[in-house]
Amino acid sequence: MSLLDVAPIIEQMLLVSDNVSDLNFSTAQKPQVEISGTLYSVAPLGLGRLTPFQTEMITMAILRGNPEAAAQLARHGTADLSYSLPARCRFRVNIFQQRGSYSIVMRVIPFETPTLDSLNLPTQLADLCELRNGIVLVTGPTGSGKSSTLAAVIDRINETKAYHIVTIEDPIEFLHPHKKSTINQREVGSDTKNFSSALRAALRQAPKVILVGEMRDLETAEIALEAAETGHLVLSTLHTIDAAKTVDRIIGMYPKNEEKAIRTRLAQTFRYIVSQRLIPHAEGKGRVAAVEILKSNQRTREYIEKGEENGKTLLDAMRDGEIDGMQDFDTVILRMIENKTITLDDGLSFATNQNNLLLQLRGLASTEDFINAAPKSKIQTKPVAAPPPTPNSANSVLNMIE
Repeated sequence: MSLLDVAPIIEQMLLVSDNVSDLNFSTAQKPQVEISGTLYSVAPLGLGRLTPFQTEMITMAILRGNPEAAAQLARHGTADLSYSLPARCRFRVNIFQQRGSYSIVMRVIPFETPTLDSLNLPTQLADLCELRNGIVLVTGPTGSGKSSTLAAVIDRINETKAYHIVTIEDPIEFLHPHKKSTINQREVGSDTKNFSSALRAALRQAPKVILVGEMRDLETAEIALEAAETGHLVLSTLHTIDAAKTVDRIIGMYPKNEEKAIRTRLAQTFRYIVSQRLIPHAEGKGRVAAVEILKSNQRTREYIEKGEENGKTLLDAMRDGEIDGMQDFDTVILRMIENKTITLDDGLSFATNQNNLLLQLRGLASTEDFINAAPKSKIQTKPVAAPPPTPNSANSVLNMIE
């Protein structure tokens, strides 16, 4: 077996389950797959604990034909790129050096573009596709489904609007064919130098919609605000845990003496902040998205512009704004626990305020027995069981996962 032909190894790892989200290759560790947020060691084609030489060979195989990424890895010790298995799926890949060897993390990206319905997202997110201008931010930790949500929004716009859409990604994830709209996708590193220069160039490319893969720095944030102010719809992501922290992050990018001005500009340009957390399904059917939605209205714009204070917080506005399509994390998690979509322990571990959520649960007769039966500690550590293998997998695959 040649490690320079890494495709058969990847194919075997994907056969472990239909819910594999990531592949991991690290020195002194067996190859691993991530399923519903948990890593499992596997042995594709008999591979055991990987040596530094083996991870280097896998790195060379993935980098073959991509000199830009290879140069980036040599200069900076890390590289982002895309990798494809023809007719199967694509991957968002990060290769990095650690302790003198290479590690590889590969995020699975299906060829089929997700839809808002297939992701089971709140129906009010369809309103994003009707916006004409402003900023929409999708936030959450790594692996919370931000890219999938934005891909579904872009796909809906692509099907319903005759627009020019420009995406700037690092790397390109979902491939969007031209439908009713025309879509141009630019990859940082191969098609453009960085987000900020590509975003500035996009303003001269007459797009109606601009997708920026990540708002990483002040320059990108500033150009995105300018684009929104000049009539473009800008979609982007941030690694923040909720809507309020997203506002704080953007304001924190600017010097303190500009805070008042940036608050006013952000209040006027933001349209939605959508935050996501993926929570394990109670029946082991993968993960379900808990979605917090902050929408622009007179009250939320005022709180962003003037700052939050007692009784005037964005969380209060979301809880009182259900009629406008807003919702906060803890209310969504409360409903999921009531519906037995998620377990009490998982719900509490993902809640914004565990104590308040427990108080709300104790006040509901429908969950009283559930609460009384809960352990004394709020969060219980559960043993991890290996996921069931795919029924149609070959015997060699059935024996691969530990």
